Amino acid sequence: MSDIDPSGVIWRKSQQSGTNGNCVEVAHLSGRGFAVRDSKDRGGPVLVFGGPGWIAFVAAVKGGDFDL
Repeated sequence: MSDIDPSGVIWRKSQQSGTNGNCVEVAHLSGRGFAVRDSKDRGGPVLVFGGPGWIAFVAAVKGGDFDL
């Protein structure tokens, strides 16, 4: 899915994002899944997940798999 134009989707940031801007943004890709990017580097890399991959990613985040 490298043909995703990050400027052509609506990006959303967590309401819990701090004022320092350290957060990720998520975009729904109309039936193609979800995209995630670093809010500090909007022109940088974008991770794209299909539906099952997105469900697994969210479960891993909620489960603390990515906690530092």
